[in-house]
Amino acid sequence: MDIPDNKRFFRIGEVSRIIGVKPYVLRYWETEFPPIRPKRADSRQRIYQREDIETIGEIKRLLYEEKLTVEGARRRLKSSKKTQSVPPDNLLKQIKEELKQILKILQ
Repeated sequence: MDIPDNKRFFRIGEVSRIIGVKPYVLRYWETEFPPIRPKRADSRQRIYQREDIETIGEIKRLLYEEKLTVEGARRRLKSSKKTQSVPPDNLLKQIKEELKQILKILQ
């Protein structure tokens, strides 16, 4: 998935080409996945940002490659957002503690 670096905002046709799905699929995903909420231009056209496109790419991967249902993809997306919100320092400490516990179990 190649997102042009020189642009901040994308219309639905551009996102459709970048992601590789039809515009009606993007409109359907908007109704099923709360994280996808494109803004509207004065002309009422959908305007997507880079984060929206990255989220849509992840949704496509979950549905098409991992063969999850829409509900399964929604749950996975929600849980991955929660784990991404953990600050990196706390995440490293958490991993370190879990590895120590694994070592104790193995000994």
